[in-house]
Amino acid sequence: MNWFREILSVALGGLTARKVRTLLIMLGPVLGAAGIVAAVGLNESAKGDVRQTLEKLGTNLIVASADGTFSGGEAPTLPEEAVERAMNVSTVDRAAGITEIGSLTVLPSQGGRDFFRTIPVPVLTSDQNLLNVLDAKMLYGRFINGADEDNIFRSAVIGQDLARDYQYLPGEARTIDVNGETYGVVGVLEKVALVPKLDTAVIIPKSSAEEDFDVEQKPTTLYVRATEGTVDSTSQALPVAINLGGPEGVVVAIPSDLLEAQGAVDTTLRNILFLMGGLALLVGGVGIANVMSISVIQRSGEIGIRRALGHTKVTIAMQFVLEALFVGVLGGLAGVLAGVGVIYLVSAVLGWVATLNLPLFLVAGAMALIVSIIAGLYPALKAARLEPLETLRLG
Repeated sequence: MNWFREILSVALGGLTARKVRTLLIMLGPVLGAAGIVAAVGLNESAKGDVRQTLEKLGTNLIVASADGTFSGGEAPTLPEEAVERAMNVSTVDRAAGITEIGSLTVLPSQGGRDFFRTIPVPVLTSDQNLLNVLDAKMLYGRFINGADEDNIFRSAVIGQDLARDYQYLPGEARTIDVNGETYGVVGVLEKVALVPKLDTAVIIPKSSAEEDFDVEQKPTTLYVRATEGTVDSTSQALPVAINLGGPEGVVVAIPSDLLEAQGAVDTTLRNILFLMGGLALLVGGVGIANVMSISVIQRSGEIGIRRALGHTKVTIAMQFVLEALFVGVLGGLAGVLAGVGVIYLVSAVLGWVATLNLPLFLVAGAMALIVSIIAGLYPALKAARLEPLETLRLG
């Protein structure tokens, strides 16, 4: 026990006596462990944000749109009865259609009209239950209702991003110019993650769209909520239900699949970054071996004196292995803490949910420790082979 305690004391003394060298040796394990922890942690945090979004919005939303054959070369539309036909599918819970009106110019009532004239803004009409189907909410005001439709009111609901661009203030009486017609803003729609185009869109009543712009009431896009667990079967049944077996094509998409695909891409990126962290550890291991080999030459006098005093080769080798062990422990711990700091910093900047993988901390720390010990074996063996007379030549 005294023998081991003496070696431990010498190893610690060797590290603390040359602080700059010790910090340089530790840099490899620190960067490697930090890279591994940060790579996997950021990936998990990004996917955690995706999972949170999917839990909030659901994975049962299906989007159906015409592939261009319904309208004979004109802007593609679905049949006027598309919503009713979709509701005939037993696994459809609710559905709503929107009609996108093309070639309209939308301008704010004041300020920046020339600037916004060059920016395309989607103008839509929609079913009154669109919010219910999308599980969306109003940020301010209200949505288009029956009174707007029955009385042909020129009311408008705008997306949150468009409201920000127009510098709309909550509760403000504001009008917008839609192709020369004045519409009053009655509400601002909160961001809809699965349908991002609504964030910059203007939604107006069907009746006023027909009155002002001669728009046919044929939906261009259908949003369908399937009952839980039936998304695949519903997406397969919808095209047939909408076109009634005719030759016309219906394109079906599941927006949540895009988010899940994003998670898969993040997994690939995580693996790449994990390998880069491992490479940093290997490079750090080479650095440990090089610096400790130089240290052996610099400390050859010390080694020679200890060998002359009766210290065995095993004792000398054990000293340098313990130094590498301390470097691995301290470097791995510092790297894990640095990686956690990176996870929290990036998550705070990007608005992600910081996710910590505790078993990964042990893996990263253990890898740093193992690489450090392996890297320290060569200098340890080199030091153990030195004979007292040989150290006089090196010193």
